[in-house]
Amino acid sequence: MKKWVPIASGLLAGFIAATISFADFSSKTDTQTASANNKSDAEKVYVPFGKKDDYYLFASGGHSGQMFIYGVPSMRKIRTIPVFSQDSATGYGFDEHSKKLMGGYTWGDLHHPAFSETNGDYDGKWMFATDVGNSRAAVVDLKTFTTKDIIKVPNTAGPHCAAFVTENTEYMFLPTRFAVPLGQKYESLDDYSSKYRGVMSAVTFDDKNVKLNIAYQVALPPWSYDLSDAGKKGSKDWAVMTTYNTEEATTTMEVNASQADRDYIVLFNWKELEKMVKEGKYEDVGGQKMIFPEKEKGGIYLVPVAKSPHGVDVTPDGKYFIASGKLAPAMTVFSFEKAFKAVENKEFAGERNGIPILKYDSVMEREVNPENALGPLHTQFDEKGMAYTTMFISSEIVKWDPNTGKTLDRVPVQYSPGHSVAAEGDTVAPDGHWLIALNKIAKDSYLSVGPSHPESMQLIDISGKMKVIQSAPVDPEPHYAQMIKADKIKTIEVYPKDSKNKDAVYSQKDTKIVRKGNEVHVYGIAMRSRFIFDAKSKRPDVIEVNEGDHVFIHLTNIDFDEDITHGFAINDYDLNMEVQPGQTNTMEFTADKSGTFPLYCTNFCSALHQEMNGYFLVKPK
Repeated sequence: MKKWVPIASGLLAGFIAATISFADFSSKTDTQTASANNKSDAEKVYVPFGKKDDYYLFASGGHSGQMFIYGVPSMRKIRTIPVFSQDSATGYGFDEHSKKLMGGYTWGDLHHPAFSETNGDYDGKWMFATDVGNSRAAVVDLKTFTTKDIIKVPNTAGPHCAAFVTENTEYMFLPTRFAVPLGQKYESLDDYSSKYRGVMSAVTFDDKNVKLNIAYQVALPPWSYDLSDAGKKGSKDWAVMTTYNTEEATTTMEVNASQADRDYIVLFNWKELEKMVKEGKYEDVGGQKMIFPEKEKGGIYLVPVAKSPHGVDVTPDGKYFIASGKLAPAMTVFSFEKAFKAVENKEFAGERNGIPILKYDSVMEREVNPENALGPLHTQFDEKGMAYTTMFISSEIVKWDPNTGKTLDRVPVQYSPGHSVAAEGDTVAPDGHWLIALNKIAKDSYLSVGPSHPESMQLIDISGKMKVIQSAPVDPEPHYAQMIKADKIKTIEVYPKDSKNKDAVYSQKDTKIVRKGNEVHVYGIAMRSRFIFDAKSKRPDVIEVNEGDHVFIHLTNIDFDEDITHGFAINDYDLNMEVQPGQTNTMEFTADKSGTFPLYCTNFCSALHQEMNGYFLVKPK
């Protein structure tokens, strides 16, 4: 018994010492606050099962033609939205609707997504994007995360610096990256300065009919137009975009398009351009209303900027726009108010291609040159209006105050950031807290997958001192992204019944196969776990046609249950499509080879998914 006394005494003394040293005698509220402020990096990004992320991140997929969706702060990828390229997983580009949207193209180069806005704030309804590869624009419905319309933009070649939308989504402006002759007809490059143009298109969106339309176009000088932004609040009727190759070079661009000391920002008033169109001050070019600035004065001005600029970004209060040259270390803060006064007072430094040039000193508010920061590209903002600029060459994000030019903080990223995106960072009311660097180079950040590495996205906590707390690989290649509060997006769980859809069938008894000459229409249903194409048939899950028949398969998913998606594929016919709950989708093709071809559900739907199959029989001629 005596030998336990020193042991017990030691335990008691240890307990008392531990209590004095480590116990928390503060109130519960203080404990919770301290805990929140001292979370580890892992805790900040951890979203436990049953909880959901605070934000959606929509990252452009570049030459994949797709849109990549992530949750923030977890940085978990949750969806790929096919937009400009085919996607065999969902059958996008194979079913009739998306095949028509694709317009005969099989790929696209998706750049610069932009949300629809109401009063300068994201409204969570629509997402717009552009295709540099084939000069198209698209709109994605955020209720279903599916592409709804694609428009081919005539008279242009590569709308790169859009989409950017005005304060109430009146317009989406699509300036072009490449200058081409109007109508893209052949002209000698020796006549580049006189025969080529860079065209900006003003696109409207009819949300009732879900259609994109071109309102008018502007024939700009034959330069390259890079990035852009719309004004806010007091500058809401205006917009800005950067240019390069004002040298009008036609070869060896990395040298010849960087000769001039300055390029330009195009500053334009879209309300004035709209008025010109209403007054008939345009020409018809290939069926489009085209404004020629050298003929119709007003509404468009040039602002000198450091050479080869990339980003131009409007501050949340709408007072300033910020731009920088890729080959210059400094950012320039320009004042909208000063620009308006310069326009009113006609403080011009001559003209270029018929467009008035505002005097640099009349518009410039201040130049900002953070020490040793190189390659400024793109700027985002937090809830206090502070600016965060990506430095491509020095591989860092620099935080600074647009009102004073003072550098406030900086953090290295891995490596070579092009764009960045802040939480609601392009709105009149950014959220702060999170910023994501979209890095062009990952190098040794992840497991090797061969000579080509993934790109890198890094989550930065900007609520205090800037700190990178999470890194995630991303498929090629994020040309900008947008981050929106998760509760702004209201998705649907199932497609509602559409009594007006003549191709939809919602009960087994209405399924049928109808022949009209050599045209065969199948009105079928998909349900767990069978296909029914003709309920009255001996084998209701079989489709039989003749070789050479033109076949339409209209398939309705009658499982009105969340996440019960069916697929439909015909073996050896290179066909697949997706049918979501309540949705009707159509596949159109010619039965150009005879034989016996199994058909089956490609999207796991139930325990008897394997049994969800049938046959497509094609009688030989």
